[in-house]
Order: sequence, then C-alpha cells, then structure tokens
Amino acid sequence: MPDQHLTIALAGNPNSGKTTIFNAITGTRHKVGNWPGVTVEKKEGTVIKFGRKLKIVDLPGTYSLTPFSIEEIVARDFILNDQPDVVIDIIDSSNLERSLYLAIQLRELGSKVVFALNMADQARARGIKIDAEKLGQLLGVPVVFTVGNKGQGIDELLKKAVELALSGKEPEDSRNVKYTGEIESAIEVLQEALGDLFKKRNINVPLRWTAIKLIEDDRVAKERLVSLLGKDSESVLEEARRQRDYITGRYNEDPEILTTDDRFGFISGIIKETVTTTSRHRVDISRNIDLLLTNRFLGLPIFFFFIWAMFQLTFALGQYPMYWLEEAVNGLSNLAAAVLPTGLLKNLLVDGVIAGVGAVIVFLPNILILFFCIALFEDTGYMARAAFLMDKIMHMIGLHGKSFIPMLMGFGCNVPAIMATRTLESRTDRILTILITPFMSCSAKLPVYIVLAGAFFGPKAGSVIFGIYMTGIVLSVVTGRLFRSTLFRGADAPFVMELPPYRAPMLKSLIIHMWDRSKIFLKKMGGIIMIGSIIIWALSNFPQDPRLEQEYRSLETKLALLSEQVPPVGQNTITELEKMRKQLEAERTSYSFIGRIGRAVAPVFKPLGVDWRGGVALLTGFVAKEIVVSTLGVLHSVGDQNSEALQKSLRRSGMSPAGALAMMVFVLLYLPCLATVGAIARETGSAGWMWFSIAYNTTIAWIVAFLVYQAGKFIGLG
Repeated sequence: MPDQHLTIALAGNPNSGKTTIFNAITGTRHKVGNWPGVTVEKKEGTVIKFGRKLKIVDLPGTYSLTPFSIEEIVARDFILNDQPDVVIDIIDSSNLERSLYLAIQLRELGSKVVFALNMADQARARGIKIDAEKLGQLLGVPVVFTVGNKGQGIDELLKKAVELALSGKEPEDSRNVKYTGEIESAIEVLQEALGDLFKKRNINVPLRWTAIKLIEDDRVAKERLVSLLGKDSESVLEEARRQRDYITGRYNEDPEILTTDDRFGFISGIIKETVTTTSRHRVDISRNIDLLLTNRFLGLPIFFFFIWAMFQLTFALGQYPMYWLEEAVNGLSNLAAAVLPTGLLKNLLVDGVIAGVGAVIVFLPNILILFFCIALFEDTGYMARAAFLMDKIMHMIGLHGKSFIPMLMGFGCNVPAIMATRTLESRTDRILTILITPFMSCSAKLPVYIVLAGAFFGPKAGSVIFGIYMTGIVLSVVTGRLFRSTLFRGADAPFVMELPPYRAPMLKSLIIHMWDRSKIFLKKMGGIIMIGSIIIWALSNFPQDPRLEQEYRSLETKLALLSEQVPPVGQNTITELEKMRKQLEAERTSYSFIGRIGRAVAPVFKPLGVDWRGGVALLTGFVAKEIVVSTLGVLHSVGDQNSEALQKSLRRSGMSPAGALAMMVFVLLYLPCLATVGAIARETGSAGWMWFSIAYNTTIAWIVAFLVYQAGKFIGLG
C-alpha cells in the first residue's frame, strides 16, 4: 500500500487541455459531482504512482483568481481551504502570455506549483520556442513540456509534482510580482497588521496574498476576513481603505487596475526572457480551416450539415447494435416467461420491469453515438465555432454566441446545459437562456423519435429527426425574440468569442466523455425508469374485471394447446384467436386505472392525432422523457421487447404519420422533465420562472403539434 496520500489540483485556462490531461492521468478512475453548495462540476480521480496514492482534483477552468465568476471563486477557495499538496498549472504553450496571469496568481497564493507547458507540439509548429529551464528559474517552479492528447510528458509531470510535494521546500516570495512602490508599502503595512491577528488565532492564510486582495478591494476576501477575525477585522479593513484612498489619490487610478498592470508588466518581462519566435514560414492550420468552416456564406450550411450527419449516423449506425440488444432483451423476456410460474409476479417482471426498462435500454447505442459526436465537436474545437456561427442569429434575440453553448449542451441533457448558464455575466442573459434551452431536444427524447420516426417514416427517419431538432432551434430563437421584446427589454451585453485552435481528438478522451454522460442514462434504467415502469404496469393491471380475466386466461390456455399440436392447426384459427386476445387486452386496459386516466385526457390529445395511450405516455414523460417509450411498450403489451413490434403496434393502433409527427413535436416542446424543472428553479432562484416555463412550454407544444397535425393531414399524411 502507498505510504502517503497526496492531493494534486489541476488548474488552467479554458481550452488549455486541462481536462485532456486529467483524463490521461486518471482514465476512467474518476467521479463527477458538484462542489459543495454550488453547481459547478467537480471531477476527482485517484491513481497510484511512484509509491504514492494521488488524488487528482480538476478545478474549473479560469483565466484568473479574481472573484468575478463562480468558477474563479470555487478554484480559489479550494486552494485556500483544502490546501492541496501541489497545484499543476496547465498552460497552453502557444498562449503563454495569457496563461501566465493565472500562474502568477497561483504563486501569490503560496501554493507549490508545477507548470505543464501543454500542446508543446502546436507551439513548435507555430515557430514558438520556450526556454523551460529559464522560465522555471525565474518563477521558482518545475516546468514540464506535455502533449496531453498523445499522453506525452504525463509521467514526468506527475513525478515532478510528487517530488515537489515531498521536498519540504516552500515557495519563494522573491519570485513573485513586485508592485509599484506605494502598493508594496501598503502591502507591508497590511501584512504587519494581519500578522499578529493571524498568529494569535492560528490562521493559516497567506499574509501577502490577503494584503493584496484587501488593496484590490476583493469582496470575497473581505467577507472571509470578517468571518475569521470578527470585530478585530474592522481596524484592518479601515487601514486597507486608507491605503486604497492614498494609492488612488497618488495615481488617479483604481488600485486593482494598477496591480493588474504590474502583473502584465511582470509577465511581459518573463516572455522576453524565455520565448523566441522563429522566422521560418509556418502554416496556421486552424486559421486556414476557419476560412472554410466559419465562412460567412458556407459556415452555417456546413454546421447544419454536421448536425444532420450526426442524427443520420445516430439512427443508421445505431440500428445494428440496437438489434442485438433487442434480441438479448427478447431472450431474457422469454426465459423469464418460461421459468416463472403463472401469476402476478411473472406479469410484473415480464410485462412491467423487462417490458418497461427493455423498451428504453435498447436505445443505448443511439445515445452513445450521439454523445460521442458531441464529444467530438467539443474536443476538436468545433463547438466554439458553432457558437461563433450562431452569434448573429443569437443577436436577433438579444443574446450572443456564448449563450448558444449551453443550448448546444442541451442536445445531451438540459440539466447541465441550464447549469452552464452560470458562465454568462448578465442575470438577464442567464434567465433568458434558461427559458429557451428546454426547446433544445435532449438525448432522453431521442428514443421517442426513433420509435415514431422508424414506425412511420422508414428510411427518411434520420432526416425527420433532424427536422425535429431544427424545429427546436427555430422555436428557441422565436421565443427568445418574443421574451426580449417583452419580459427582458434592454441592450444585449458585448462579448468576444474565443476560438481555440483545432486539435486532433484523443480517442480515450472521447470515450471517457461519452461514457460519463451515458452513465446518467444507465442510472435511470435501474432507478426512475424501472420504478415508473412498475407504476405504469400496476395502473394498467388494476383493478381487474373477473369476467375479463377469466376469458383472457381461457383464451391463453387454448392458444398454448393449439400451438403445441402436431401437426399444427391451421394458421387462420390461431390468427383469429390472436385477434380475440388483442381485443380482450384492450378491454382489460380500458377497465384499469390507466385506461380511466387515458379516457379523461383523451379529449386533450385527440386534436393532435394522439390516442389515449399516447396521451398517458406523454403525462408520464414529465418524470423522465425516456418513460414515454416504456409506457408505450407496457400499454401496447409488447412483451417480446422488439422495437419493431412496438412500431407495428403503433401503426395498427390507428395512429397516422401526421399524428406521429405531432407527437414528436409535442415531446420536443412540452414541459421539461422533473430534473430540468428543478434546475430551472435553482438557477433562476425563483419558483415563478419555473411555473412560467412549464405553462409556456406546454401551451406552445399543444399549439404547434396541432398545427403540424392539421398540416400533415392536408398534405396527405393523415
């Protein structure tokens, strides 16, 4: 067993390759959650290296540790409160100047820091040469070149981190930024005032860093100081105010601006000492690719083609593993039916659990393909381009391209997409983006589309599904324009979209991203979907009419005897009996609780071309959209778990292609699932916006589905 545990934090700018290095270190040995009290994603992994058990913590990507965003506060608080043994700062080698701003702030926190000069191959390709040894000497930190997506330099990086953690060597203050004379004098005054108070209370917070934050009038740092010192903080805060006033009067400038200027001046000196650019001709691959992919005329058509290809691939390629899963579930269903004795338990397991869960789990391959494609967009850098391309369209609704990133994430799941709006600076932008994000069709709705499109549109199913997704995008834009003109009037915030360089994706990273998101889908199988399937089974089997039950059992016995006869009886006889059984099944379901609920809601959904079974399935979809398919599977008595059987049953039920299209549109637009509703309430901080979202989405869903059904009938799809 390792004789010492070490905690290593990974920090770095967005798009610096931090997550790629985290995945390269931990592989699949990590867990994802949220930081206590906030909704920023938290990743932790463990790995045993060099005789030590290393806990790797992936901090949120930030450009600085100034508390303007929740990500910056979370990263800073973790380093201050949890005091990791080492912080590895992941630096984009081709953007060293920008990356060093965060690096020197990490040094000011008193952390033991190791620099990972990542994407070293891209820097070399651009003719950028970094003197790592001199950079390490100037800042007093170990420096390692890495290429995260190829796994190069990872072991050396961890080795340097472990050596630094065990060395007992403290960071040298002499290697930190030296500010202008008046600011340094103020720092000394505040350090002296804080020193005795911290020592008396045994407070382990960097003195110099605290003094700098007080001079910068850092709100979070001041609140922290008050919580640590109580009333004793008043004299220190008053002294800090005097020092700020003096500095402001001396320079006619805010002290925070002065410290920022000094840091960039310090960084400029480091760059001149350590970086050289060769004069050889080089080709900027990312810029040349962008000439095509972000072209003002071709960019959007190419983007929509990629989205269409993603859904076509999801449907076409996913059919093969989907068929294998169907056969496996079918075999399990037949085995359970053969082994279990006749009775309620058998019906529950075969027609409830296996029928409900099996009707959804067969779509796992499609979900995996969808998430793989989304991960591919993210890891190559194309996701940022998509937001850039949509920037002009987003300005039509008073937002900018950055708001489109949460909406794109909504293709996977609306919950993390809504949480991602926290990166938007304006509260108005956040709420507006939250309200229109549920129109983006999440992966949970995909099984519904596959069943209905496959049943009624055959080879054109992929294009139909693409059209459904595009409908969501269009309606989100229309809704946003409406809300911006009424509920959220005002000018949109200015924004500059950062376009990271294109990168060759690492297969291991793609698979990890795909699997992390797909695990949520699998967890639902054993939780909410199984419970929902059991409830639907119970509602569709109780109460029971004794006469109908006796007739049904008698008919099943007769069918079993006829099928065992040698030679077999005429097929016409069995077909007639099968029709009678289907009729009895319909009568039994109609008599049950679910049938009564269905008859109650039938008038609401009839104008949409959806029968009472579809109406009940849509009601259950509030819990989780995947349950729509499992409910249809139970109500249509598809016991063999073949999606083709469910599709045949839907066609026989009297549903038309127009009705199927209307139902898909309704699923796309109506009230979000329970988890998304909760996320809306949390992120807006208001139950009012949550209820507004439920009412508005459902109303729009019914109106648009009605129009689609009527238009479908008019053109001959009815």
